[in-house]
Amino acid sequence: MNKYIGIAGTNSPSSTNKKLVEYIQRHFANEAEIEIISIAELPVFYKVPGRVLPERVSVISKKIAESDGVIISTPEYDHSAPAVLMNALEWLSYGSHPFVGKPVMVVGASYGTLGASRAQAHVRQILDSPELQARIMPSSEFLVDHSLGIFDENGNLNNDEKITRLNELFKDFETFVEISKNLNNTIKANKELAENYTWEDDEEGK
Repeated sequence: MNKYIGIAGTNSPSSTNKKLVEYIQRHFANEAEIEIISIAELPVFYKVPGRVLPERVSVISKKIAESDGVIISTPEYDHSAPAVLMNALEWLSYGSHPFVGKPVMVVGASYGTLGASRAQAHVRQILDSPELQARIMPSSEFLVDHSLGIFDENGNLNNDEKITRLNELFKDFETFVEISKNLNNTIKANKELAENYTWEDDEEGK
């Protein structure tokens, strides 16, 4: 059984993206172990002396590095990913690089009709950056639109079409994770590239 890390890109305890991650955790409990981690209490990103990371960042980084993959659920604010999620990804691309070669599935929920589609595209772009270099599952958008009305009183999805789509995507993600375990030739080099990618050359001018 694979172990995944689930991240809701929000600091709101009542977020429908938090509900979505929690639903995924319960719904696939017999297929995978999914540990949900909170990014809400991370400090605002700043360049720490010597790249000595805050303890909470180090804990999250270690959990991601030791996992088989990551599931990120993002809200959409102003046609983009929320600041709290971008803040977490900034920390996880500075001083530690747990996402290099790590399989990631991106999902999202929003109150409107787009289901966080633009935010999901934004998160994919960030995850593909030189400092992160995640292995993002292709063709795998899961769009939960009108999310205020799509969960029942127990926090379960109440839309059969969405459930079927999610089931299919999760099976594909499991396959994608297994394939990724054999794609090891570039991980060492990519991690070195990420570690050597510096933000410090123009430090005085920033």
